[in-house]
Amino acid sequence: MKLTDPPSSSTQQENRLKNLARNTTLVFASGCLGGMLNSLTVWFFGLVGVTSLLGVKIAPTLTPTWLYPRIVWGGLWGFIFLLPFFERNYFYRGILYSLLPSLVQLFILFPFKANLGVMGTDLGRLTPLFVLFFNMVWGVSAAFWLKSIAQKTDN
Repeated sequence: MKLTDPPSSSTQQENRLKNLARNTTLVFASGCLGGMLNSLTVWFFGLVGVTSLLGVKIAPTLTPTWLYPRIVWGGLWGFIFLLPFFERNYFYRGILYSLLPSLVQLFILFPFKANLGVMGTDLGRLTPLFVLFFNMVWGVSAAFWLKSIAQKTDN
């Protein structure tokens, strides 16, 4: 039986850097996918009139100019999946992490960037519920894609 030397510190550091690069790439890609699914859900709800039926003025036109930034921002928000909460329960993890972009949308972007009132209520009284739902689509889809792709790359 031949004994092997423990991995050198440089090998350990290389492995840590590879894992960091792998993980950041996976969470960004997962967030991008979530951003695309979120956007398609927002667009579809507007297209079929679900939002307007409930008195909310959210009905975007599906264009590259509208879609592209939403996919990129979804990817950037995906970095929060590097946080170690609910690592085994991806559904709850997706819901929990979707709250952060929802809070930013409701309390920073709507009132200060878009001048649509706190929580976007100028778009309709139920706007906060739609924002929470649409961002849950982002969070849960990103979490499950991350789980799926991470398992495949672990093998």
